[in-house]
Amino acid sequence: MTSWAVVLASDATPIPEARGQVDQWFATNVKALSQRKGTLDPALEAAEAKPLVITVNKGGGQFRTLTEALRSIPAGNSRRVIIRMGPGEYREKVTIDRNKPFITLLGNPKSMPVITFDGTAAKYGTVDSATLIVLSDYFMAINVIVKNTAPAPDGKTKGAQALAMRISGNKAAFYNCKFYGYQDTVCDDTGSHFFKDCYIEGTFDFIFGSGTSLYLRTQLHVVGDGIRVITAQAGKSTADQSGYSFVHCRVTGTGEGIYLGRAWMTHPKVVYAYTEMTSVVNPSGWHHNPDISRDKTVFYGEYKCYGPGSLKHKRVPYTQDLDATEARRFLTLGYIQGSKWLLPPRAF
Repeated sequence: MTSWAVVLASDATPIPEARGQVDQWFATNVKALSQRKGTLDPALEAAEAKPLVITVNKGGGQFRTLTEALRSIPAGNSRRVIIRMGPGEYREKVTIDRNKPFITLLGNPKSMPVITFDGTAAKYGTVDSATLIVLSDYFMAINVIVKNTAPAPDGKTKGAQALAMRISGNKAAFYNCKFYGYQDTVCDDTGSHFFKDCYIEGTFDFIFGSGTSLYLRTQLHVVGDGIRVITAQAGKSTADQSGYSFVHCRVTGTGEGIYLGRAWMTHPKVVYAYTEMTSVVNPSGWHHNPDISRDKTVFYGEYKCYGPGSLKHKRVPYTQDLDATEARRFLTLGYIQGSKWLLPPRAF
């Protein structure tokens, strides 16, 4: 009974409206492993009991590449493996297979490692073009930069989409990470995910997929010219519970042609709450739907956002101006069932 009560309390407490209270909310609701025993997923609790630390360093260490370090982890891995990454640029195309869960990439916040590659959709297919592909569950990344350095699409070259990361595993967390690309920077593909204090840069659909994800205090920075869209959330039916919730985030960039999202699929669900929207956001907010039937199936919500780009009077009519009751479920760890799996970041 006690464990169940703890889970419910952690999942139900909303993120506070005051930005300065976010860290205290997080510390209260995402406690250390030692205070959570009996409330976490049993497999996760077992994996965290005896973590293994291995090191990757371009200048010399156990491994010189991330690929070599990952290769050393056995299939069917059942313990937390922390890959401590030295500084520098790791030019690798990295895939973490489904049969290797419980992996953490850990960098130093003062000299963050950079994983970079230039894969494109033309060569690998869109979702497989990513510099970092995570297929396994219970993944964590802390103080890591991921880039795709392929050129920005010119609107003429076929297959120019180029992902920085694809996250297809369930129950993944990202702390103080940065993702750089142009079109399709982050494929938030499937599963429950948590991003805190991150930075994501792109041009068009640069967060897309069918993930169920909470983005907390994350900067969404739009670059380039012309029509630019932050999200293409891929909800496909009324029953589809996936969606993106952006809380205490910042929308920045250049120009005034930035849209908060578009209906790539029929039932996208995207909510922005307590988010600063600079003047770069197009007054209509959300990209118009070429298929007007989608005007009735999208769920585009805004709640207590601020800044010149948050003004409501020119928003598309299908924008939902949420009240406190409607917004609440997007403001708690319950949205990603976080009390059962989310852990605070480790120190380097």
